[in-house]
Amino acid sequence: MRQTVRSAAGVALAACLALAVANCGGGSDGDESAETPGGPAAFGADGVPPASDEDPPTAQRFRVDMLRHGRDAPRHSSDGGGKAWLEDPVDAVASRPGTWTILYEAGPEGVAVGGIVRLTIPPFWHWSDPQDQMPTAPGYTTASCEAEGVALESFVPDRGVFQVRIAGRALREGERIRFVYGAGRGKARADQFVERESPFWIMVDGDGDGVVKAVPDTPTINVLPGPPAQIVLTAPSTAHPGDEVELHVAVLDRAGNRGVAFEGVVDFPGVPEGVVVPERVELTIEDGGVKTVAMRVAEAGVVRLLGRAMPADAPEDFEGMLGESNPLVVDERAPRILWGDLHGHSNLSDGTGTPEDYFAYARDVAALDVSVLTDHDHWGMLKIDANPEMWERLNAAVRDHHEPGRFVTLFGYEWTSWIHGHRHVLYFDEGGAVFSSLDASHESPLQLWDALREQGVPAMTFAHHSAGGPIATNWDIPPDPEFEPITEVMSVHGSSEARDSPALIYSPLPGNFVRDALDRGYRFGFVGSGDSHDGHPGLVHLASPHGGLAAILSEENTRDAVLEALRQRRCYATSGPRILLRTALDGHRMGSTIAAPSGDEPAFLYVHVTGTAPINAVQVIRSGAIAQTIDCEGAWQYSVGLDLPELSAGEYVYVRVVQADRGLAWSSPFFVE
Repeated sequence: MRQTVRSAAGVALAACLALAVANCGGGSDGDESAETPGGPAAFGADGVPPASDEDPPTAQRFRVDMLRHGRDAPRHSSDGGGKAWLEDPVDAVASRPGTWTILYEAGPEGVAVGGIVRLTIPPFWHWSDPQDQMPTAPGYTTASCEAEGVALESFVPDRGVFQVRIAGRALREGERIRFVYGAGRGKARADQFVERESPFWIMVDGDGDGVVKAVPDTPTINVLPGPPAQIVLTAPSTAHPGDEVELHVAVLDRAGNRGVAFEGVVDFPGVPEGVVVPERVELTIEDGGVKTVAMRVAEAGVVRLLGRAMPADAPEDFEGMLGESNPLVVDERAPRILWGDLHGHSNLSDGTGTPEDYFAYARDVAALDVSVLTDHDHWGMLKIDANPEMWERLNAAVRDHHEPGRFVTLFGYEWTSWIHGHRHVLYFDEGGAVFSSLDASHESPLQLWDALREQGVPAMTFAHHSAGGPIATNWDIPPDPEFEPITEVMSVHGSSEARDSPALIYSPLPGNFVRDALDRGYRFGFVGSGDSHDGHPGLVHLASPHGGLAAILSEENTRDAVLEALRQRRCYATSGPRILLRTALDGHRMGSTIAAPSGDEPAFLYVHVTGTAPINAVQVIRSGAIAQTIDCEGAWQYSVGLDLPELSAGEYVYVRVVQADRGLAWSSPFFVE
């Protein structure tokens, strides 16, 4: 399963790189090396461009050079000219085959002989790659032009890209090219994830110099969900006896998409004593499978609610779709836990769906308390750092969905450095700018933090997938404690916590894990987040082996309260499941800095876990190594108290939880001084 995720991520990165290279200009015959700045000589004997001796080990200086060259390459006035639209537009159904016809009409300056018109299918996830060699295979694509004297030379320079070169004579204003994607018997498979405004990009090199530009108003289609396949129930993680809480009910397709055509009822077999919930919840087609209902919890204890979705037209022998809620701890002393996904992408960069749908899914389906959309500064077909209207659309979606007390949205973007590693930037108030890592004045973390400090808007940065793929964080630059008291240890890419971590990130760089950074003396709290590209913030693990969530310990759900909790490291990470984890060291809560015990007295560590599945082990990590592994024997709830002898200044301690279903959780560390 991990290989599947790696392949998907690798395909996306490879496709984007190919597009960036092609946008840079150079050769026009589809040869990648000819289109790379510096040509083949810029590559080493193994085909990998050399990095500067001063760069970190995984730096990709060649990628930065190409992106900058593509950004700065002069565009002819005919580049991006003309218009495109779908003929007889038909919505796609997730993972289902279809055929789509896209028409391109040349603009006033036409397209010169040697010029290019390119069709790019969304290069992420699982659309069929366009190809022109096998008419019976998926993705077969054709291009035709009825204008007399115009010849088209088609070729496929890379995955997701189909383009034609104009030959014979120039394509004149008003003349058209017809692309048929999925023209053969195998048609073309749509993406497995639902989205509105899924673009079929048409890009034009009008003068034949190898530099392309997207036409205005690229045609888009909608990708609809598949049939209902699962039910997800989500409740808060803690409540007080007598509280009324929201229970989110979501009937989804097998990939976790919302909007399914479900008409029927959801009931709750075996409701625990002291829990009051509607006997049955009616869902109509208009509900799209999603509804929120009130649930009252009268007595202390742990509530796990079973739900059953039964379609109205189900056959008599159908037993329904079953799902169990996350555990809800009812206790007068239970601290409030806010669940957040602080890192994800929409189709404004390299993800799925619109910004508006991203936040709606986070709020209504995943029942998150805190959500952030962090599209890339310069990664995608159009770049946010070069298109202010895209940044404004992102900010408008944040403003429109922000409901203090119930659902907090933050402003954000990803600072996508191919030298020092990727970081996402979170703004806790209006007025934040995009400081692009392609800008020479913001290309290092130090420059980024200086810019944030000068700007004055409350902000944080988070290093992510820091141990390795697709690029490792440069830990030689100490994180600024003002802006980076937290780091992301888990996402769809895997775990960057330590070499001995389950669900290890791909292509890790030895010595570059978060635990190695702690060994350097850096002080971090831990969060997980999805780094989702599937439009499912908060539930990335439904369609992937793992995801990531941030558990934020805060009694208030406001931007200021979230900022304060993160600055104090009152947070922990999971791989997606809502595991409840409480730790205390000598009475101090996780993330605290404490004084070393005096004399020979051991420190006392308390751990309490409420799992979403049977718990296999609780592990105590102390100053660079696993100090103790406790076999929990498959208990769903586990508590333990441990003595930590000879705890001295400079040490750190944290807890890792491993469930039988491979769900994971990490407490933020305690630091001893």
